[in-house]
Amino acid sequence: MSKLSATIKHELMEMLPPTLFFFVILHIVAIIRALITHGAGITLPTSASVTIAALILGKSVLLANHLPFINRFPEKPLIWNAGWKTAIYAVVALIVHYLERLYDYWKEAPGFVAADHKLLVELNWAHFWAIQILLVTLIANYCVLAELARMIGHDKFRKMFFGPLPVRPTAQVGG
Repeated sequence: MSKLSATIKHELMEMLPPTLFFFVILHIVAIIRALITHGAGITLPTSASVTIAALILGKSVLLANHLPFINRFPEKPLIWNAGWKTAIYAVVALIVHYLERLYDYWKEAPGFVAADHKLLVELNWAHFWAIQILLVTLIANYCVLAELARMIGHDKFRKMFFGPLPVRPTAQVGG
């Protein structure tokens, strides 16, 4: 295997857990939004757009983990790094959530400022904050699990969570 293909495989394997996590939670959020807004005439994201968002978030987490300030508290108890990462990811989620709503209003408004004003006036803020609270809670769960896996090792964590992997039979040579 070439060095490039090994690097690509490593990056994809690193991206897989956050991508799967966000794939599931974003679909949960979309379903909850659909239930909250049922009958309101509001368009909701499709599964394809949620999947694309999960891929973007998975790659974003991978990139964020390489930033020097992301593991700010390596010598402190795990809750420090988990809380720090939750705060960072929650701010990003808040911005993305707001921009997603803004985009919905921008499609109908003549410009950005008009769309922002319309959003501020017409948005159901209770629904917005309910979804944001759900996102922060789910992000916190992800950060706690990711920190725990980082501390005890991904393989050990996987074995503890899913059990040991089945042993594959070895091929007989010359048999």
